[in-house]
Amino acid sequence: MPRAKDVIVGVDLGGTSLRALVVNGQNEILALEKNPTNPLQPPAGLMDDIARIVGEAARAAGLKTRDLRAVSVGAPGSTDPSRGLVHHAPNLGWKDVPLGPELKARLHLPVMVDNDVHVGAVGEHALGAGQGARDMVAIFVGTGIGGAIISKGRLFEGSAGGAGEIGHTVMMVNGPLCGCGKRGCVEALASRTAMERDVRAAIKAGHKSVVLKLMREANKDRMTSSVIVRALKKNDKVVRKVVKRAEYYLGILAANVVNLLDPERVVIGGGIAERMGEEFIAPIRAAAFDYFLRHTDYRRVRIVGGRLGDNAGALGAVVLARQRLAKSS
Repeated sequence: MPRAKDVIVGVDLGGTSLRALVVNGQNEILALEKNPTNPLQPPAGLMDDIARIVGEAARAAGLKTRDLRAVSVGAPGSTDPSRGLVHHAPNLGWKDVPLGPELKARLHLPVMVDNDVHVGAVGEHALGAGQGARDMVAIFVGTGIGGAIISKGRLFEGSAGGAGEIGHTVMMVNGPLCGCGKRGCVEALASRTAMERDVRAAIKAGHKSVVLKLMREANKDRMTSSVIVRALKKNDKVVRKVVKRAEYYLGILAANVVNLLDPERVVIGGGIAERMGEEFIAPIRAAAFDYFLRHTDYRRVRIVGGRLGDNAGALGAVVLARQRLAKSS
């Protein structure tokens, strides 16, 4: 049996799925539990679900909940880690939800809360594609585009915890409307939501695409990463053009990040990057090199895909919890 004081449960709270990993002191996964998220229920109901899956994961690892050292949650949206508060999580319909204190009352354990992209970046830095880098930036491409900064080996949170919102870097003044309400953000140009918007617009304009058929076959109402990959395999010209445009803008974003922050590594994560791998990363890298201020950076700065896949967030939550527990002890 693992030493109880070393075991932490990392939870990745997403808008569609809930994932809990039981992780020992060597960052080995002892157990994994996952369930669909029901975002339509009140926050208290979802917090009950989180407490339940933590207990199930602990039992699967041969432990009791009281044996755990802590629970650490990566939550979508803006958070206040010092208070365990989720300020705003649109995918869950949450505003100012005290997730940390409420979970602590249910589990009788220390509970930490941070932004899901932050913990994903910490996971990739400590255990994935960012290992060995002192300074790193993570870019996660999904429904939106999230980012996080690792500076001198630690998560850089900024003055109010909001550092790394690179998805809202404006690239096209008066460009497409972003979910944040502004126009021309890279999220409005290169996220999976933006890609779907552009594919649907092309279909409406009369261009042929297999996307809608693939979505029906997969019983999907959105253009998921798997649908994009299947369309590309069928040489769908509409999807290929849209993905190529997104890769170009992501390349410019990566170049801006390198020019501004001078990291030694940029890690690209998210569903489409994980599914497509180097086929997706290589064009981003090529576009970035064209916009580097220091052309010699193409030899020094590595732009790579993430390695941890769906476990990045939960593993990163565990790593971040260990760092904070060590700092407070």
